[in-house]
Amino acid sequence: MTKIFCNISYDGTRFSGYQIQPRVRTVQGELERALTKIHKGAHIEIHGSGRTDKGVHAKAQMAHFESPYNLTPTEWKRAINSLMPSDIHVNETAEVPDAFHARFDVIEKEYRYYIYNEREKDVFKQNYVYQFPFALDIRAMQQAGKQFVGSHDFTTFSSAKAAVKGSKVRTLYEVSCHRDGSQIEIVLRGDGFLYNMVRIIAGTLLEVGRGKMEPGDIDYLFAKKDRQLAGDTLPPQGLYLWNVRYDEK
Repeated sequence: MTKIFCNISYDGTRFSGYQIQPRVRTVQGELERALTKIHKGAHIEIHGSGRTDKGVHAKAQMAHFESPYNLTPTEWKRAINSLMPSDIHVNETAEVPDAFHARFDVIEKEYRYYIYNEREKDVFKQNYVYQFPFALDIRAMQQAGKQFVGSHDFTTFSSAKAAVKGSKVRTLYEVSCHRDGSQIEIVLRGDGFLYNMVRIIAGTLLEVGRGKMEPGDIDYLFAKKDRQLAGDTLPPQGLYLWNVRYDEK
């Protein structure tokens, strides 16, 4: 058996998330349907680096599968893409060692959240950004973002509904905010993320940007471990899984 790595982009608008589920359209479901067809009806399971929710996009979701076929990376890419719908594209394939695992070998993930900061709605952007009509202090948001960097218990900034076994400590390497005209980009890089963590951090930064919170409040929020004290969970359409990194060895 050969283990094949895939770098995949998708528009999450018309998917009920990445993970396969019965009776709904998912990214994993489309990929496995294509792989099963390539393998003449034999089911092939694909393992992603993680799940994305309904409406969340990916510029670079990583995954792997195993196959008895001996195709080149170029042939795999061409074969899979020939069976993909218009909202999924395989950017790259490669043969990887048997020990590689797309989920368990991740050392860093990068997410980006996009906000369209204008009073008037743009109907053409509505599936790809969060449209927010109020004035925002980007410098205050940048200062607040720095408070998230480092190793912290992110209980306050994760869904209270999530049943996470073990520690809620995660390490973030970057939380930054950038404005380009009407668009605000929030970049988060870390060794892992809890359920809804990115969207809650983004919602908290908006509270700071509106003057509802101060950058100095972030340490207090960490200490309280109370989800209700943080900002809203922002909608999924502004969120992108931007990159997943592995040890080059």
